[in-house]
Amino acid sequence: MKILGISAGRKNQKNDAMCKEALMGAQEVGADIEFIRLLDLDIEHCTGCIACVNALMSGRGNMCALKDDFDWLLDKMLDADGVIFANPIFEKGVPGIFQTITDRFGPRMDRGNNVIATKIAKENGGKIPDPRILKDKVVSYMGFGGSDWVTRMQCDSAMQALTPAWKVIDNDIFPWSTDAVMNDDTVARAHQIGVNLAKAAQDIENAAYLGEEGVCPHCHSRNFFLDNQSTEAICCLCGIKGDIKVVDGKVKFDFPEEQLEHAHDTLSGKFEHAGDIDETVKTFKKMLMSDEYKRRMSNYKKFISATMPEK
Repeated sequence: MKILGISAGRKNQKNDAMCKEALMGAQEVGADIEFIRLLDLDIEHCTGCIACVNALMSGRGNMCALKDDFDWLLDKMLDADGVIFANPIFEKGVPGIFQTITDRFGPRMDRGNNVIATKIAKENGGKIPDPRILKDKVVSYMGFGGSDWVTRMQCDSAMQALTPAWKVIDNDIFPWSTDAVMNDDTVARAHQIGVNLAKAAQDIENAAYLGEEGVCPHCHSRNFFLDNQSTEAICCLCGIKGDIKVVDGKVKFDFPEEQLEHAHDTLSGKFEHAGDIDETVKTFKKMLMSDEYKRRMSNYKKFISATMPEK
């Protein structure tokens, strides 16, 4: 059993320390551990080039056009049974480097896409995507903020687990945590998160969420896209549609059971989204062949060029 700890904070500061505290807890349960700092790596932003989609859906395996440290990091994550992220909280949510990791997972790491791509490759003698992508994995998130501006953090964090359908065990926020290393309760909680993750990794099939209950009963998100004309709401994380109600003075999110088939973290929901992606790619390719599209893009290109810094 291997647990990987990943910190997105400054070197040898609280995020590193709390990530290592969680790894200590995992090690106590018998896990082999490894620690990585995201800011030590060269991770480029996703450009939306759809090379990964084209490769997957044409039976050419799972690839990315960018050549940086991401594939090295991905290999480390795929090789682990569980992953712990410790992130600083910027502007209420995850830091940019973590969002870039989430973006780079994108269609490339979507479990539904990889199930379909594996089938295509087997039927056509192509290159099968890394089978580790289809393995169940457990993941936990810790977010450390310097104030109470933390309301996007849990949803932003769990978005990373959405595409590969990893099982979230803990997703904790620590507001006002400048003194995290000196706060015994925070240290103890980080330690327990490591213990929880390692135990979940020992029995991934029966692993379950252990964090604080959220508003969405399916994914435990507290973030919703609201309709200003009705009580209808969409969970910002799993995408389930339902109604926001107040029952006994508490907010409740009700949805029909069939909505679970459309949830973004289920295979049925992912297959549905794969159809959306396929339609988008077909529309894009058709558009590229259009003379009118070429004419319009030529006009935009000629209109103005991007300003660049002087070297």
